[in-house]
Amino acid sequence: MAIKSRNKVEPTFNSSSMSDLVFLLLIFFMLTSTLVAPNAIKLMLPSSNSKTMAKQTVTVYVDEDYNYFVDETQADETQLMELINGKIGTDTQATVVLRSDKTVPVQYIVNVIDAVNQINNATSNNHKVILATAPKK
Repeated sequence: MAIKSRNKVEPTFNSSSMSDLVFLLLIFFMLTSTLVAPNAIKLMLPSSNSKTMAKQTVTVYVDEDYNYFVDETQADETQLMELINGKIGTDTQATVVLRSDKTVPVQYIVNVIDAVNQINNATSNNHKVILATAPKK
């Protein structure tokens, strides 16, 4: 008497659960990638009609002749990072206030922001740059 088993093993592969998993991972990575801003320059632009006060650690000036001043000390582009880092000292969350003439090209403002970002990368700190504006008349 031959005994036959009722459970037969089929050699097919069901990939529906694998495709569900792939779609869930795709959705997860799409959502998390939109939350990350890799090269964002963090600027707090105060409104011209309201007064935003911040604890000023260092003030950087750029005049109409494109000269940099770090708290009354004149500097060129190569000395900018050293002077700002010296004025910040051991503060881990300093605020750099950038006061620029309205005729100064944006590149000079970006140079100051880059100097602060280089200090942040070298020291693993979280210094911020605030662009100061005058109130509207």
